[in-house]
Amino acid sequence: MTQRTHLDDFLRGRIIGRLECGRTQLEVSDELGIVQSVISRLWQQFQDDGNVIRRYRTGRPRVTTPNEDRHLAVTAKRNKRSTASDLSHQLSSATGTTISRQTVYRRLGQISLYARRPVRCVPLTATHCRLRLAWSIEHALWTPQQWACVMFSDESRFSLQSDSRRAFIWRAPATRYHQENIIERHRYGVAGVLVCGGIILGCRADLHVQIGTMTSHIYGDVILEQHVRLFRCAMGSQFVFMDDNARPHRANIVSECLQSEDITRMNWPGFSPDLNPVEHVSSFA
Repeated sequence: MTQRTHLDDFLRGRIIGRLECGRTQLEVSDELGIVQSVISRLWQQFQDDGNVIRRYRTGRPRVTTPNEDRHLAVTAKRNKRSTASDLSHQLSSATGTTISRQTVYRRLGQISLYARRPVRCVPLTATHCRLRLAWSIEHALWTPQQWACVMFSDESRFSLQSDSRRAFIWRAPATRYHQENIIERHRYGVAGVLVCGGIILGCRADLHVQIGTMTSHIYGDVILEQHVRLFRCAMGSQFVFMDDNARPHRANIVSECLQSEDITRMNWPGFSPDLNPVEHVSSFA
């Protein structure tokens, strides 16, 4: 579709001049390459008003008043998790003005408020912080050769629902990590597919897709026996296996399986997904 262009005053004068000289609208249209309907409307305007200056149009009137815009902004700041539909309904109930969701986005965008996903972090207690610091100090002087023997593992859940329950909040740019824009959460109850994987320096384990709940029996029979044990056999006694503190990982049957295969497990501080390199690798997938 071609972009619409407006006739300047000089071209309008040329068209009217040719029509006044007796030329037909069709001839002028062919000569100047302008649609005949445009020339017809311009000639009608000249006959009605006596000029060919483009008429000023104010455009569509603004639906909301400045006070209603302020009310909308205050409501969004107080209730950051309100949706555009909720804000529209609240404005209609308070002032009687009905606006669309797109109008809500435009009004809030004018004051640099945008709907963005909140940052999620794991809630840490003083004990968690102490254990994380102790683990970091213990492994601070590890050499690359020692880290090359560690296999890091993790699971990622992919939602199968159309709505993954990812709520948005209204925030301004450059405020992503402000305290009011962060949600503390460590449990995700949506159904989906669990993908398990592991990485080691220069290599990786095959991905395992688990439909349903990961139990300690599945973890031991599938993850440990079919994947981790192969790396232990290839690397020898220096091999170290890392997994988090999920309940299936800390079951007695899993600990017995690791002991029977002579697999050393790395002590891992609770609620520390950010220390796991797999978390950073999966973010690029």
